Amino acid sequence: MNLWVSLAFVLLFVSCKDIQVVETKADISNAKFEKIPFEKIQGFKEDNLTLAFDVFKKDCNSSIINKALINVCENTTNYTNGYKFFTENFEAFKLLNDDNSDNGLITGYYEPLLNGSLVKTEKFKYPIYEKPDDLLIIDLGLAYPELKKYKLRGKIQDDKVVPYEVREEFDSKEHHNIEVICYVDSKIDRFILEIQGSGRVKLQDETIINVGYAEQNGRAYYPIGRALIQNNEINRKDMSLQAITKWCEDNPLKVDELFNLNQSKIFFVKNNKTATGSLNIPLVAKRNLAVDTKFIPLGFPVFINTTNPITNNKINQLMVSADTGGAIKGKIRADFFWGNGEEAKQNAGKMAQKGKLIIFIPKDLSKKSRWLSDTSKYLKVKENP
Repeated sequence: MNLWVSLAFVLLFVSCKDIQVVETKADISNAKFEKIPFEKIQGFKEDNLTLAFDVFKKDCNSSIINKALINVCENTTNYTNGYKFFTENFEAFKLLNDDNSDNGLITGYYEPLLNGSLVKTEKFKYPIYEKPDDLLIIDLGLAYPELKKYKLRGKIQDDKVVPYEVREEFDSKEHHNIEVICYVDSKIDRFILEIQGSGRVKLQDETIINVGYAEQNGRAYYPIGRALIQNNEINRKDMSLQAITKWCEDNPLKVDELFNLNQSKIFFVKNNKTATGSLNIPLVAKRNLAVDTKFIPLGFPVFINTTNPITNNKINQLMVSADTGGAIKGKIRADFFWGNGEEAKQNAGKMAQKGKLIIFIPKDLSKKSRWLSDTSKYLKVKENP
C-alpha cells in the first residue's frame, strides 16, 4: 500500500450519499440486534406516534433517503394513524453491544444563537467561513471500489494532493480568498457553533441569518472535554458544555491551545432554513437524532429510552435518525436534538445519559431478504458467492 493510500485511510470520511440497493440486513447495519415486539418497547404506546409519523414523512422528502425506505415512504399516504403505520410497516430491533448488553451513551445538541455582523469590527472579528474553493472532496470509490463509502478531503499543493490545514494552521492566518458569511463576537461561541453543526446569527439590526454545515477539513474530531478531564481542570461528573464555556471564559490565554486539540474545522453555508441535518431537511426538536450511520442509517425510525439530564424524567419516544456528527461513534450512540433557546442549550449541554436504542426496519425488506431469525446475532453476514 503506497503512502497516498495510507493517508486516505487516515483521513477517510463517511458519505451518506453512497447508499446502495438493499438486498440483505448487512446492507442496513453493522450492528448486533435483537428483535423485540412492539408491546415490549417501554413507552411505545404512550408516545405521540402520530407526531413521530409526521416527522418521518417529512424526512422521507430528502433527496438522499435510503433506498430501503422508499416503499414505506410511499406507503405513508395510506395512513393517518402513527401507531398503525409503524406497527404494520416495520419490525423493531434493539441494538446490542458485543456483550449483549443494551445500554449506550446519549448526548444532546442544539441550535445556538450567536451575535454577529456582516462587516469586521473590533468587536466582531471572528469569521464564519464558507467552504474554501481549494478544498478537494475526492470520492475514493472511483479508484478503489471497496472504498465506495469513503471520501478524502485535501488540497493541491506543488502539484500534489496534500491534507487540508488543521484548525491551528487554518485559524492562525487570514483567508482573503475564502468567502466570509459574517463575523461574530466570541471565538468560544464560534467553536460551539462548529460542534453543533448549525446555528443562527443575530445581526446588529436584529436580522437573523441561518448558517448550516457545508463541509469539513477532513481531520478527525477530538472532544476537548476529554483533555480538561485528563488535566484535572474539570471533574468528570461536572463535565458539560456549560462547564467548558466557563473554563474558557476563566482561561482566555489557554483557549486557543485547547481548541487546537480538535484539528477538525467546519465550514458553513448561509441558507433560508433553520438547523438542517445530514438529510438536508430542517430538524425537529426532540424528534430527530444524530447517529453513527455504520449502525443506524439515516431516515430510519429509532425508539429511544433515556432520561432528561436536568429533571431525570424518562424520555421514551420515537425519533428519526436525520443527522451525523464527528463525535457520534459507537454501537449504541446517539445525539438528541433539543432545538433552540435557553432550555435547549441547558439540556443539550448537560446531556450524557445512559440509553437504549431500538431501530425500526421495514417489513417489506424482510420478505425479500435473507433476514436472520435468531436473536443476538450479528447482522453483517458474508454472502454466498
